[in-house]
Amino acid sequence: MTASGSTLTWAQLRDLKCAELEGAAEGWGKASSRADAGRDRIEKQLLAALRENQHGAAADAAVGRLRQLGRNLQYVYTECGLIRTALNSLAHEMRVQQTALRRALEEAESLKFTVHADGSVTYPAGGAGLIDGAPLPGGTARVSTAPGLFPPSGLVAPNPHATKAQDIADRVAKAVRTAAEIDWRFARVLRRLKAEEGLKVPDRTWTDAAGDAAAVRDAAYGYLKSRIPRDATPAARREWWEHLTDEQREEYLAVYPDQIGNLDGIPALVRDTANRDNLQLLIGKLEGRDDETSRVRLAGLREISRQLNEGGQPPMYLLGIGDEGNGRAIVSFGNPDTARNVSAYVPGLNTSLDEEFATGDVKRARDTAIGMISHDHSSAAITWLGYDAPQFPDGLDSLDVAGDERADKGGMAFNQFMGGLSATNENEDPHMTAIGHSYGSRTVGAATQQGNGIPGVDDIVLVGSPGVGVDRAEDLGVGSDHVFVGAAENDVVTKLPSKSQAVLGLVGLTDQGPAGARLFGEAADPGGDDLWFGKDPASSSFGARRFPVDDGPGLFSGGKMNVDAHTQYFDPDRDSMSANSIALVAAGKARDLKAEEHR
Repeated sequence: MTASGSTLTWAQLRDLKCAELEGAAEGWGKASSRADAGRDRIEKQLLAALRENQHGAAADAAVGRLRQLGRNLQYVYTECGLIRTALNSLAHEMRVQQTALRRALEEAESLKFTVHADGSVTYPAGGAGLIDGAPLPGGTARVSTAPGLFPPSGLVAPNPHATKAQDIADRVAKAVRTAAEIDWRFARVLRRLKAEEGLKVPDRTWTDAAGDAAAVRDAAYGYLKSRIPRDATPAARREWWEHLTDEQREEYLAVYPDQIGNLDGIPALVRDTANRDNLQLLIGKLEGRDDETSRVRLAGLREISRQLNEGGQPPMYLLGIGDEGNGRAIVSFGNPDTARNVSAYVPGLNTSLDEEFATGDVKRARDTAIGMISHDHSSAAITWLGYDAPQFPDGLDSLDVAGDERADKGGMAFNQFMGGLSATNENEDPHMTAIGHSYGSRTVGAATQQGNGIPGVDDIVLVGSPGVGVDRAEDLGVGSDHVFVGAAENDVVTKLPSKSQAVLGLVGLTDQGPAGARLFGEAADPGGDDLWFGKDPASSSFGARRFPVDDGPGLFSGGKMNVDAHTQYFDPDRDSMSANSIALVAAGKARDLKAEEHR
């Protein structure tokens, strides 16, 4: 059937049993739920037991087959869920047109009009002629007519029923025409929801699944997506989710895992479920693309997927995933909704969703979580890539590292994310820590300047910081004694000159050479405590608590440029002092922290 060649009649629309469509949707929903339950049992029971109790080639083979079965069930869950939502959306939209049709038919009946099978409307005699006063004859209004095209001459009064009959005929025709278009649109969507033959779900099938999900999302916009409270507060979003029925939640998870998984205020377990499904859809979406960006993103997504499938300890939760901008990924080790202590680390310069992020920045959260748990078992640590960090060198984007715009936008997003954690954490008074590294510390600083500060955050840790946008620790909103700084002696980022130093130093260099550059630079910063984004957080004038860290290798150690001093703060093997200090603060044990002299 096509929209233009529809044979749908108003009688068929009137008699359509939308409840039968919803019944069919319920059946597909049950199939989706069974597949989800099977996948959950495989991941949380069977695989865990195998890894713990069985070893060797046979055990490895069994793990491989179970993972394949889990992947197949995930595909069944996704596709059956899409069919369910498509049928529910079809019923929802058809019922709207049925209501419009019913009102038109009821009005026709009340006026003693007759609606014919072709949609024309016959009306009785009425009114009075201008000359003889006799009732004007009745007639038939048809959709093909153009009422008002030829206005009355003034010599003949119109039958007062004519206009009303034309309006009813037009409403009946509109309801039928719209219903036919809906039918055509959903028929096209449902036809594509079919699986390949065989017992395996290859990557190309997930590519098809990504297209299926996009098609159903477009078709179901009015039924589901428009109701997602994207502009609400995190607390209001949590309340919205709590008041949905189980079936409604399942539909949102099946059709809009990208929306629900990245919505601050939704519980962590729900976000993890949604994002694991969306992760497979994103991998499918990028499969087969040959551009460099897609290849880089795909490598990062696959590495995150690999770690999720390993099922290590602490347990890994995927709180956000997306391919917009430089990529989005939010990974937690430990459940941030049940943990008493929660830390969230914001990475900085050159961070994007790639394999380096998945192996490096994600490991930083895991190392921090392990350290926190050694001090308090009720702990969770998060890596938050929820913004576009500056990339250097990368054309015009290279200039962003020197500016505040990326930090300001990221700060708003991070503030919202922490508000979501505060809304969903089940403890009465959880201890939360914001950690910023490199440009990420500037982003954390920007987040503190939003509204009343970062929601729920008690402590702030800044490492490898070029400044945070304020000149005093107390301006970060948690009290100066709750701001902690780690700055390695050989970390050049913590010694970047201020903007005025850079400008005047350049003037001095041009005018008097290196000696002039040094002289002019010292004049611009007589206290020696200014950095690019404000006062040096490790300085006494800033007023934070500085903790000891390893000096790190020199910039040119080993005969080549070395920036390890800037990257090893979280690594318990390369800088155990720094890693343990971060863990102490994040676990609420800052009283045990050793102090380091200010610069």
